[in-house]
Amino acid sequence: MTVSKNSPISPLDPMAGDPLYRQIYDRFRGAITNGSLKPGDRIPSARALTKELGLARGTIESAYSLLAAEGYIQARGQAGTVVTPELLPRVFVEKPRPQSHGRTAAAGFRPDSILPFQMGLPALDEFPRKIWARLGARCVRAMQPSDMVHPSVSGLQKLRTEIAAYLQVSRGIGCSPSQIFVTSGYRQTLELITYALLKRGDSVWLENPGYPPTRELLRLMHMKAVPVPVDGEGMVVSDGLRVAPRARAAVVTPGHQSPLCVSLSLPRRLALLDWAARNNSWVIEDDYDGEYRYVSRPLPALKSLDRDGRVLYAGTFSKVLLPAIRLAYLVVPETQIERFEQVSQVFAGSPQLTQAIVTAFITEGHFARHIQRMRKLYAERREATAAGLESVLHKHMHIDPQPGGMHLILRLKGRRSDRRLVACMRDEGLYGEALTDWFVGSGGASALLLNFTNIGSQDAAEALGHRILKLM
Repeated sequence: MTVSKNSPISPLDPMAGDPLYRQIYDRFRGAITNGSLKPGDRIPSARALTKELGLARGTIESAYSLLAAEGYIQARGQAGTVVTPELLPRVFVEKPRPQSHGRTAAAGFRPDSILPFQMGLPALDEFPRKIWARLGARCVRAMQPSDMVHPSVSGLQKLRTEIAAYLQVSRGIGCSPSQIFVTSGYRQTLELITYALLKRGDSVWLENPGYPPTRELLRLMHMKAVPVPVDGEGMVVSDGLRVAPRARAAVVTPGHQSPLCVSLSLPRRLALLDWAARNNSWVIEDDYDGEYRYVSRPLPALKSLDRDGRVLYAGTFSKVLLPAIRLAYLVVPETQIERFEQVSQVFAGSPQLTQAIVTAFITEGHFARHIQRMRKLYAERREATAAGLESVLHKHMHIDPQPGGMHLILRLKGRRSDRRLVACMRDEGLYGEALTDWFVGSGGASALLLNFTNIGSQDAAEALGHRILKLM
């Protein structure tokens, strides 16, 4: 591996615990913060650095994406990529980063990067940024002193009204704006529910496999997580009744089970609601991407079947718009409005300007059109990505058929470890999550979870499939 005299990239260590893209990121960041690279300086193109270092282009692009996301560099089209001109001079005291322990060290859940197959990201290339920028500028110009004070902890009233109207039409949920509480994301939503309705030591059913941060958050709040198996019809309610019949709550993803993408069947939906009504328990419905079903119309929400006021519906704008806006919402039963208003007082409200932009985005029809476009686009990208990966990796894995969602499940054949393969992929600038990390206990089959929303074509998927193949 050769490095030119003027390059800020010192020789990389392929045996180091840090992946190569992170080593490149660290070297550029260090050169910028110590003044070796100054605001406005041009840096090598990804193509040039790929040739110079002899690495895969995706590795370079992963490092550049992270630098750009943190504001260190900017792409200027034909003018190339430069150190951000507006970067203020700063003195950095570099903190030593924890040492990685081997190649299996995992990134945060989820990392602030943009890598191929990265979970949790919508199609960033298709987001209507011009419309968003125009609405944002208009909202800023229209700001009055009343818009500059502390935001309402329940959320902007106009946004709550728009959300209520949207849920009635799209998810079959009849609710008033007063039942809706705007939050800064799913984790704050779950926190709010826990403080309002549960107490230390309560048992909560969780899907197994299921979203890892849910388990971790409940653990930190001293709740007892009870793993309940998932099969082709969703959570096995009868197993929950057998192991913890007096649980105080159940967290479910009935539209597209996270991560298996199966839908909770009608008999089990009714059984779950019956258990909650008889036991005075709560059902927390996490409808994180219910809009994206490709084989038929999106299924009605579980909340639409709730006749006893036991379901709390959690929605989010992260998957349909952008994770960066940190905006979600919760629909509570009418009987609990006052309780949630009281508890909300201890939480900070979400930024009002962001809420105002989202409100305008919805009221002018952009939101509905965007979802329709993304539903069509994701169906195409899912098919193209599955076909591309299947053509390259069919001897080593097979892809689960699934009716919706934003990721693929690649089941590994033989005794391959999904965790080991994911660690190797991260080292090479590819993202993946190991299905076994979503299980409590043993018995989970090895599989890769790969997001397809940012894979633009079958050819791109095949090229990425060859990169995975080399790691097997």
